[in-house]
Amino acid sequence: MTAYQQTALDRYPTALRVLHWTRAVLILGLLWAGWHMTGMDDEIPSKFELYYPWHKSFGVLAFLLVLTQIAVRLRTPHIPRPLQTLAPFERTLSSLVQRAMYVLLVVVPLMGYSMSSTFTMSDGVFFFGVDLPELLPKNDDWFVVFQWLHKVLAYTLLALIALHVAGALKHRFLDRDPSKDVLRRML
Repeated sequence: MTAYQQTALDRYPTALRVLHWTRAVLILGLLWAGWHMTGMDDEIPSKFELYYPWHKSFGVLAFLLVLTQIAVRLRTPHIPRPLQTLAPFERTLSSLVQRAMYVLLVVVPLMGYSMSSTFTMSDGVFFFGVDLPELLPKNDDWFVVFQWLHKVLAYTLLALIALHVAGALKHRFLDRDPSKDVLRRML
């Protein structure tokens, strides 16, 4: 087998690579917007007229993208296995971080939806102009719980993303062995 054939076998399929990078940009934008808008003064009109509605719409989009990515991943016959050139603890850590990120990529938007549904002052959840049904009753006590969970889990997701990126960059630039470069599989 040639080096090119081996590289092609080790790469993720195009659909998963596109979904990965699209979702990555979207999630980083949502994390920044969430941090930025919650720090804004409530008297600034754009906080509730612009930031919150767009954050909700893109949050629903991120949720749909991750569900699509999970479905594609489950239906794809060839998913590269963890590189055997990595140390066992690196393979285990990588697997745990990726699984935790997938869980949070589903749970964080659900907590955001739950927040919007239960807050008595909320206009609901819009998906680019379409009103989504609110499945939970209005209850400000539950809103506080969902708000806390959304915030804590979003910061946890951010920490896992940082670990994920640091690991990929470490293998790409610090390891002297090109066979440990995991980033090339997603490019």
